[in-house]
Amino acid sequence: MNRIYPLTFKPIIKDKIWGGTRLRTVLNKECKTDKAGESWEISGFPGSVSRVKNGFLAGNTLEELIEVYMGDLVGDGIFDTFGTLFPLLIKFIDANDILSVQVHPDNKLAKQYFNSYGKTEIWYVLDAAEDSEIIVGFNRKVDREAFMRHLNAKTLLSVLNSEKTRKGDVFFLPPGRIHSIGSGILLVEIQQTSDATLRIYDFDRLDEKGKQRELHLDKAMEAIDFEVYKDYKTAYETTANQFNLIRKCGYFTLNYAELDKPLIKDYYELDSFVIYICLEGKLDIVYYDGDKESLRKGETILIPAVIPEVKLVPEGRACFLEVFVEGDSVTDQMDRIIEKLF
Repeated sequence: MNRIYPLTFKPIIKDKIWGGTRLRTVLNKECKTDKAGESWEISGFPGSVSRVKNGFLAGNTLEELIEVYMGDLVGDGIFDTFGTLFPLLIKFIDANDILSVQVHPDNKLAKQYFNSYGKTEIWYVLDAAEDSEIIVGFNRKVDREAFMRHLNAKTLLSVLNSEKTRKGDVFFLPPGRIHSIGSGILLVEIQQTSDATLRIYDFDRLDEKGKQRELHLDKAMEAIDFEVYKDYKTAYETTANQFNLIRKCGYFTLNYAELDKPLIKDYYELDSFVIYICLEGKLDIVYYDGDKESLRKGETILIPAVIPEVKLVPEGRACFLEVFVEGDSVTDQMDRIIEKLF
């Protein structure tokens, strides 16, 4: 069997009522309409599984590759837990209009209502129009009754927290955290492999058939975390020529890197695939005995777990995100007990 190599995939473009043109104009995606809202870069989600674009494995699906390469591709522990389901979904999102106010369920509720995993996610803002905002969490303490009063009176936004948003901002969204992406924002989303979304308020907007989209209020009320938190925006370092931790949780670790000189990255002790998402510039990824793949702005690549080391060579300056799955905390183990129910 030929050795597996860093994999790029054909983006899966999803038109959305709130989508726009920046997936095409900024990130060079092949979009057929002016309502392209999402580019699924790496996906194992049933019905939207990514296909390889490069090398001798071109045309094969991610699921087929996991079935063949197992732990060599994703990591032994990940394969033991998830089988042929890839555990993360990587997207670019272009919000030309505001998204609905929504919430995601945890693993337990998602199993009950969707027969799927829950949805923990994180956003990295690639670009934001002046005065653009992201809705995340509450700005004051409200109970369920007050929440419904505001919703029925169309004053819900008055109790939701809005954050002025600019390039480089990061928002971590655990299950239960109410949220919405405002208009004029282009971002990267890293999430559990799940499409479990509970829509709460859609600004009375109509779809292409002239109908209001379905809301999921009863289920959403079970999922919402009504607590008020101090910091909704994630702070992180941006020191050049090293990997800077943005956020680690039970489902993924996200790092930021900005390189202007070559760097060797060692993955010998990491039992996981690694994903790079290029934010700016161009980056060569050298592996094995000098083989090379290139990554440009708006592109994503999957480094198989069996590759122990890569040399990262920027062309001038390159900025990118690094994503992988690591380690078991007590919380992770409890989550996986729930996940084994699947």
